[in-house]
Amino acid sequence: MIKGFPPYMSDPDEGDVKRQFNRRVNLFFFGAFLIFCILIIRMAVLQFVEGPELAEKESGGELKKFTLQPIRGSIIDASGEKLAYSTGTHTLYITLMKDYNKNTERGQKNRPEIEAMAKDIAKVFAQYGDPKGKPMTTEEVIDALGLEYTKQHGYAPRRIKSDLTKQEIAHFMENRSRYPGIQIVEENVRHYDPDTVAVQTIGYLKKFKGSKDFKEYAEIDEANKGQDDPGLIYNEEDWVGYDGLERMFQKELRGKSGYISIPINPQNMVDGVPSMAAPEKGLDVHTTIHKDIQLAAEEAITERLQYLRTHLISGKYHRDALTGYAVAMEVDTGNVVAMASIPDYDPNIWGSGDKITQEVVNSSGNGTITIFGSGRSGNGFESMIYLGSVIKPLTVLIGLNEGLFTPYDTYPDQGYALIGKEGSETPIRNAGGHVIGRIRPDQAIQTSSNAFMIDQVGEKLYDKYGGDKAVKVWDQYMKRFGLGVVTGSGLPLENEGRAEYLNKEAAGSNLAALAYASFGQMGKYTPLQLAQYTVMLANEGKRIKPQLVSKITDQNGNIVKEFGREVIDEVKLPQEYWQVIKRGMNTQGIAGFEGFPYDFARKTGTSEQDSPAGRKDNGVFIAFAPREKPKLAVVVVIPEGGFGSQSAAPVARKIFDAYDEVYGLDGTPHPKQKAEEGKAEQGEQEENQGE
Repeated sequence: MIKGFPPYMSDPDEGDVKRQFNRRVNLFFFGAFLIFCILIIRMAVLQFVEGPELAEKESGGELKKFTLQPIRGSIIDASGEKLAYSTGTHTLYITLMKDYNKNTERGQKNRPEIEAMAKDIAKVFAQYGDPKGKPMTTEEVIDALGLEYTKQHGYAPRRIKSDLTKQEIAHFMENRSRYPGIQIVEENVRHYDPDTVAVQTIGYLKKFKGSKDFKEYAEIDEANKGQDDPGLIYNEEDWVGYDGLERMFQKELRGKSGYISIPINPQNMVDGVPSMAAPEKGLDVHTTIHKDIQLAAEEAITERLQYLRTHLISGKYHRDALTGYAVAMEVDTGNVVAMASIPDYDPNIWGSGDKITQEVVNSSGNGTITIFGSGRSGNGFESMIYLGSVIKPLTVLIGLNEGLFTPYDTYPDQGYALIGKEGSETPIRNAGGHVIGRIRPDQAIQTSSNAFMIDQVGEKLYDKYGGDKAVKVWDQYMKRFGLGVVTGSGLPLENEGRAEYLNKEAAGSNLAALAYASFGQMGKYTPLQLAQYTVMLANEGKRIKPQLVSKITDQNGNIVKEFGREVIDEVKLPQEYWQVIKRGMNTQGIAGFEGFPYDFARKTGTSEQDSPAGRKDNGVFIAFAPREKPKLAVVVVIPEGGFGSQSAAPVARKIFDAYDEVYGLDGTPHPKQKAEEGKAEQGEQEENQGE
């Protein structure tokens, strides 16, 4: 008893002890109940969720995923027409549910069963297949099944037939129980506009297994080994972009692969019911190319080449003019509305593979961005040729900016310039040996004076800096104006050009290199580079990225990404210098521009190039319109076409007209005006033009 408390009273802590004891008992039972529940749940998970997988692992089996081709997005032109698109096709796959290999005891026993099914399938093809096509025979079905596993693993689904008709699909779906392991899979077939619209720009597809020479596909192939998402795994038989926009936007266009999940046993045979996840369609790419303008460019080149080969111009036929290139690029936006490389080809044949001739391969390159263009001229000239006089606006700008002369200085053109050591000078003459007389810088451009460019720029630049430094200064100007560097378009295989003036040994001396470069004979550049350069002259110094895509959308039309004007570089010069250039770009007597309703700036060019058949003339033409508020720049290159004023200029006129009809060179579309047949050829200048 505790001292101080009466004997009949309890210890005051006794009630607390009992309560604590009860609480502990309750906590114990609650904890035991909770643990019991956890055990029950875990057992359920093991039994119903992880059980099949664990049982599979115990037996040595695993789950294989067989990928299905993704559904590729479309490439759509500026007017909304699909230039490249995929259509759905249904394909019959069969997964072998048993061993049918005649080389095994079990396979021999099961063999009659699969042969009977193959015979049945062949009858269905004959009865419900396309009546215009040749039905598969029983032997062909058996071959497609690959029963001896020489082509595929035992578990891999067999691709039996594509392009199933509705009747075939209905029959197989209604009678699935008769065909164990059957799967009807939606695949896609790539199509290209039958009018062959900008085919080298759009590009084409090849099988993944034959595309790993490209770095990006080699990296994807390596990443395949550790790829967790089956939708991103590339199958060897997948079609991938091999050139043009198809390759440039492969990731966006591709979509995601589907797959068939197949449980297999240690013998690599199916051990369960396969399940399928459908492929996902890729995004749509909207190009800035406009079909109507593009076709006008392609047709104009084709017609002009035919005309050059069959009509006397300046007293000769140009029978070796077999190729032509054109680019039309908006001055403000950089949008490329036409990019023509002729001859072209039908890219739909790449899907079959059996019609790919050497002629097709030669025509598949994009000559507006690379030397590996659409074939060669008669004497083997590439699409990258010397620029000729179209370089002269830039030559004059260099002279003005370097302080070699002012806009108002005059030069006495006597028809030639001399280069070399005193007493052994070499004369370089104007085209046709024309003596022009006293001229200002703008008149030197207009009259295309070679002598002015050599004496006033090439030689003075050499004197100012010294040989090696002067050539480097020239090269820096070329690159600032987009000549000698890639344009930034993003198209695969774009060439940066050939700066032959850097080869002093080939030129003979630095002075000779600068002299010839000053009037366009020592640098070769692509038509797209020329277009970027022309836009730069038009917008007074801003080098804009050639834009080939305006936006990317999903299958519901929602915009995923948009593309706009991008200024890559800017050359700031006094306004007065730009005005000199625009006044100078005023060549007269241009074939095909009779009645053109806009004042426009233009420069013709004729570059000379040696061949085994002698020296040949290439036609080059650059222009932008209107002169003061330019909207569109056009470049045309015709290897072995003769003078640019006669070969390339008429093509440019038709491109300007097509753009004016669709968009309007003044911002308002103008309806097409029908002209009398042959009007475009009226008034052509058949005499030699001074360039």
